[in-house]
Amino acid sequence: MTRVGVLVFPGSCDDRDAVRAVELIGAEAVRVWHGDDHLGGADAVIVPGGFSFGDHLRCGALAALSPAMAAVRAHADSGGPVLGVCNGFQVLTEAGLLPGVLRPNASLRFRCHDAALLAERESPWLPGTAAGDRLTIPIKHHDGAWFARPEQVVELERRGQVLLRYAQNPNGSFGSIACVTNERGNVAGLMPHPEHAVDELLGSTDGRVLLQGLLDLARTPVAA
Repeated sequence: MTRVGVLVFPGSCDDRDAVRAVELIGAEAVRVWHGDDHLGGADAVIVPGGFSFGDHLRCGALAALSPAMAAVRAHADSGGPVLGVCNGFQVLTEAGLLPGVLRPNASLRFRCHDAALLAERESPWLPGTAAGDRLTIPIKHHDGAWFARPEQVVELERRGQVLLRYAQNPNGSFGSIACVTNERGNVAGLMPHPEHAVDELLGSTDGRVLLQGLLDLARTPVAA
């Protein structure tokens, strides 16, 4: 059974939702405390949403320095998959594992609602999804406007690192970009919460697509 490490920072809340979502799709979840220097034998990693310590200074900046993040970096360097969600996306950009930065929403208001996302292309992260397909996954964030320099975005698009765009931009994200990967393609981050879209009772199961992609990539690590 695929083992998924879910990081836990002081202030985390969506780690529990991530654990439940991982278990719903048939994998084993293990919590990894931010002070640990290992991932508990995990095959894949989720850096979850919610909050992390020091977010009042700059979202994810202090969490990116945690011992567990050194283990996440080593895991990613070896080709293992890492998924950052919301605050986890912020942490991964601060750690330099994903391109760009997350800035306050253009409205300067917290946004909490379902968001329609459009697949930019086929990807191992989006099994069964073709370019142009629509996924519905909720957002809940204040600092979710992804930004990178225009020339950097051109390169990201050329290399296929943009996976999802918002159908209607909720936060001022550059180019309506909602999900990006690293150059190797084994680290992905997005502000929408796939772990909150895994049960029909909640209105959508589209989050299972990304979580299944995480498991699939765990079985076939990306080569250097």
